Amino acid sequence: MKKLRLALLGLMVAQASAAAAGDILGNWERVDGKSGIRMSPCGDAVCGHITSVRDANSPAKVGQRVFFGLKPSGNGWSGEAFNPDDGKTYSGNVTVAGSSMTTKGCVLGGLVCKSVDWKRSN
Repeated sequence: MKKLRLALLGLMVAQASAAAAGDILGNWERVDGKSGIRMSPCGDAVCGHITSVRDANSPAKVGQRVFFGLKPSGNGWSGEAFNPDDGKTYSGNVTVAGSSMTTKGCVLGGLVCKSVDWKRSN
């Protein structure tokens, strides 16, 4: 019984952390209109797959996973981000505020970072 209570408490804390981090699940479109992604559960984390690409010359492909292992962290989400433009994987952070999302990938221990702004789409 004690184990069950601890498991339920852990689940409640995880759900509260996810809610505090913002509702990341769903469809998002880059503010510049270049691409769209869908954030969805994958195992015990959240992953993001490309749903649309506007530039036919882009190395990004529909269905490609570009965010993975995202878990609630502080006021956002932390995991990894794959950049199809350079083929590299970066540490990533995501923040969500209402219908806006910002993704940020960093290298060199956070010395060099790039952010992309997204808006929720249907």
